[in-house]
Amino acid sequence: MFAAENQIRIHYALTDQMGVVYHGHYAQFYEIGRAEWLRKLNYSYKDIEAMGIIMPVVDIHSRFLRPARYEDLVTVKTILKELPTHHKIIFHHEIYDEAGSLLNTGDVTLYFMDAKTMKRCDMPAVLKEKLEEFFKKDN
Repeated sequence: MFAAENQIRIHYALTDQMGVVYHGHYAQFYEIGRAEWLRKLNYSYKDIEAMGIIMPVVDIHSRFLRPARYEDLVTVKTILKELPTHHKIIFHHEIYDEAGSLLNTGDVTLYFMDAKTMKRCDMPAVLKEKLEEFFKKDN
């Protein structure tokens, strides 16, 4: 398992008329979490794209348990539970408030794809090698 956490302060533009975070923004929170997760490995999406690989989202599921509100400081936890073996990578996301209450969970599936051919490909070897170390520790 490999996880990363980052915090987001909820600003007014993220809320709806009820004063809670609009549900559509959670996909952005997941995206921020994945970008920070990659940075924890000393990579960025830009680095992956420079390798000729793109990572489109192909599936997303979200469960809303409690609302996040204006001025809340939320923690986005991004977890890779399984090391990808082929073209698919699945991220699990958990969003917590400052008191540690779980507000939201989500699972996002992305594919590794060759940017030129638009065909699925394996995870870049350099990224897989870095992640393998964390999964060895889990066994």
